[in-house]
Amino acid sequence: MTTVKINVDPAVAEYIRGRYYNHEVGAVRFPPSSDIYIKIYDLLSKRPASNPIDSGNLEIALPDRREANYTGGKDPQTYNYISHRAAEILAARFRVLMWAELHEYMDEEKHHNGTQYKDAVFTFMQKYSIESITEDAMLKNYQRWRDKMRRKQKRGYTKKT
Repeated sequence: MTTVKINVDPAVAEYIRGRYYNHEVGAVRFPPSSDIYIKIYDLLSKRPASNPIDSGNLEIALPDRREANYTGGKDPQTYNYISHRAAEILAARFRVLMWAELHEYMDEEKHHNGTQYKDAVFTFMQKYSIESITEDAMLKNYQRWRDKMRRKQKRGYTKKT
């Protein structure tokens, strides 16, 4: 199995590892049916001679699709390079994935199970072994998102005389 390393935010790397880490491969492996798997496959290119070594905090197992054996397919032995720009695209995708799951999880916990927001954040962080960001930062992100998405207009106050 061919792998590559990319740099992402530490909290995002912990989340992705917590969710998709495959112990058999020893790296993050996305399911073939996921859109991220397809996006990684699309972003792969041939490794330039000037970039022989990967560095980063997230190791990803490269997709090995059946089309790689046909003309025009990308064999992971040859196409095993993710450029700096492609790594930024993936990092943004991973970040959105983490925050979207957190927001959905917090809404579900609060409205279906009656859990406090702080407890939901704590449980989410424990579930994915996230340690490089504080609970308050994750809670604040949720609050900003909630205010942006749900509040249509600021409440108007009238002055009583």
